[in-house]
Amino acid sequence: MTKFSEAERDAMKNRAKELKAGKSADTEGELLAKIETMPEADRVIAARVHEVVKAASGDLMPKLWYGMPAYYLNGKMICFFQPASKFKARYGMFGFSDAANLDDGAMWAAYYAIAELNPDVEARITALVKQATS
Repeated sequence: MTKFSEAERDAMKNRAKELKAGKSADTEGELLAKIETMPEADRVIAARVHEVVKAASGDLMPKLWYGMPAYYLNGKMICFFQPASKFKARYGMFGFSDAANLDDGAMWAAYYAIAELNPDVEARITALVKQATS
């Protein structure tokens, strides 16, 4: 029998609430409100990631996914930010779903650790989001 951790159970509860809520009129507001509840280190990175992703592709719709900031295109989740505090990790993760157009041969990265944001990291996120949505 598989036992889920408390963090995993919380994520599943968040996702159930998101699905029940359906299509909220203010998904970006909900996402920003969630960012505000994060511990400071995660909050700073998540807020900036949000700005970078929005600037990289105005076509993406911000909304929550398992209680994490995520970005959708045509109803499919493309990318997300997983705060370090979510699963007590030492760094946050910026990840992509299989709907992202990142294919590069037989193997490619789909998750990126973010220990801090700087201009090089922001440029890499921008390039990845543009490729993912192309």
